[in-house]
Amino acid sequence: MTFARGFAAEVRKGLLNLLAGWREVLIQMITFPLFYLLIVLFMGRGQLRTDLLLPVLLGMVALTFIHEQVNRVFWSYLGDIQSGVLEQTYLTPLPSAALILGRQVAAVIAALPTALAVLATGAGAATLQGERMPFDAQVIVPLAAIAVGTCGLALILCGLTLVFKRIEIITQLSVAVYAIVGGTLVPLAAMPDPIAFLSRLVVPIAPGIEAMRDILLGGHSLSTLPTGWGLGWLLAQPLLITAAGVLVFNRLERLAKRRGTLGRY
Repeated sequence: MTFARGFAAEVRKGLLNLLAGWREVLIQMITFPLFYLLIVLFMGRGQLRTDLLLPVLLGMVALTFIHEQVNRVFWSYLGDIQSGVLEQTYLTPLPSAALILGRQVAAVIAALPTALAVLATGAGAATLQGERMPFDAQVIVPLAAIAVGTCGLALILCGLTLVFKRIEIITQLSVAVYAIVGGTLVPLAAMPDPIAFLSRLVVPIAPGIEAMRDILLGGHSLSTLPTGWGLGWLLAQPLLITAAGVLVFNRLERLAKRRGTLGRY
């Protein structure tokens, strides 16, 4: 019962913070779609080329989601450390798992408006260019894989924050790396083999983006994905990242408790 109440309270707090910051969300719902259109214009040398609109859109939706989800979890956790709220939370019967899981769920929900704004912009631009936005229910699987994988990444970053505190730059650099070598803008098949290998191995959104492009743009099924490492890795990679996140977070959490540094910044 304590776990359920704590989990629900964290989700509610996250959603209330989302509503309180509606102006920021509105700005992001404008700037991210504009950024997407600028990228397509840049890649198309000043033109919204139809052969770029949808492939880049799928990558940009995933990039927007991981940026919003990871940053919301990280900054909320860091804010509690700075204010001393987190240290007081550990003095209550509330399990830390309820705290972090509730924040993950709230962050996933909070990331949706901006990601959907990018999707709507891309679909609208494609329609104006005479393209039809494809849909296949199978795409839910790579979308879910992306969501689970980003939660694992957020766990790792939150764990590092407990011990090393000032790691804000890592979150920004990680998103930049995903944008450049994660298959977001340029397919991994067009990248050098070592980079493509590392991206498929550790970047939470890379297998999902490849699968979405295969399904929606290539017309393939989940069982016949031609690029990447197939359905097995699409399902396994986010689970492995999440498992690594749980292990890293638990270990660093114990280390912070032993050092007595939960409330220091």
